[in-house]
Amino acid sequence: MIKSSVPEEIAVLLRQDKVCAIPTETVYGLAGNGLKPEVISRIFEIKNRPHFDPLILHISGRAALEGLVGEIPEVLEKLMQVFWPGPLTVLLPKTDKVPDIVCSGSPFAGFRVPDHTLTLALLRQLDFPLAAPSANPFGYISPTRVSHVLDQLGTRIDGILDGGNCAVGIESTVIGAGEGCIEIYRAGAITGEELEKVGGLPVKYKSGSEHPTAPGMLESHYAPRKAFLLETTESSSSERTAWLRFSTYKEGVSKEQQFLLAESGQLRTAAQNLFALMRELDQDERFDRIIAELVPEEGLGVAVNDKLRKAAFISR
Repeated sequence: MIKSSVPEEIAVLLRQDKVCAIPTETVYGLAGNGLKPEVISRIFEIKNRPHFDPLILHISGRAALEGLVGEIPEVLEKLMQVFWPGPLTVLLPKTDKVPDIVCSGSPFAGFRVPDHTLTLALLRQLDFPLAAPSANPFGYISPTRVSHVLDQLGTRIDGILDGGNCAVGIESTVIGAGEGCIEIYRAGAITGEELEKVGGLPVKYKSGSEHPTAPGMLESHYAPRKAFLLETTESSSSERTAWLRFSTYKEGVSKEQQFLLAESGQLRTAAQNLFALMRELDQDERFDRIIAELVPEEGLGVAVNDKLRKAAFISR
């Protein structure tokens, strides 16, 4: 396995149909040639990801959509102009050039331009998009550092582009064009308020599904291996309980058992720290369960709470 901070070295592997981890501003992705079914199948196999859960295709810019998609709705064009590069995935009608395995048989495929210098340099050297779900075993906490990838997939992948820690820390927002609205299939780093302001249309959130039409729609996801619960007024504590809190400590519980996502109270900081702190607590042998406090349900808090609720679903 090759670990490198030089995009050219990873590009060589990807042209040979290898599978490599790549950094983005959101999380690390497990990448391969998005136009070759056999490569995409290997990505599913490495992650142990069900084939009914679609992947996202990463491209270098708007021009790279040529030949891959059909007519693009006006509202999505407007949003791409503003938010690309960035943490926005857009569902677009695909052409036959995009294999059905990418989008689980749907006529739509998800595309985004990642806002990461090294990965953009990598993509510009390739003549194909990169299918790149998060570089972790399916259903587990998404990786935001090289060490997270190496700990879990280091023996199964061919290379990793070392781009440091991810700046945003939670996944991209996944959207599509609805009837007179912008449909959000997965809450993420671009908020509904931002999309409404730029797109000029109201947003509508799509519900979770056992057979999703976009990534991130499954009700159970992002889960630690330990019991993970959402905090309620009835939540009780023991010395083996870790408390994942937003910005303040809980009275009556030792501070050594409490971990703050954002002491500053900034939701962007909470989003950036979420997955790394969840992993840290999952690996901390002092605790056998984690109780998480929901953050304010506004702005980026909608996406953070979406991840917390999906992580807790498996423990219900």
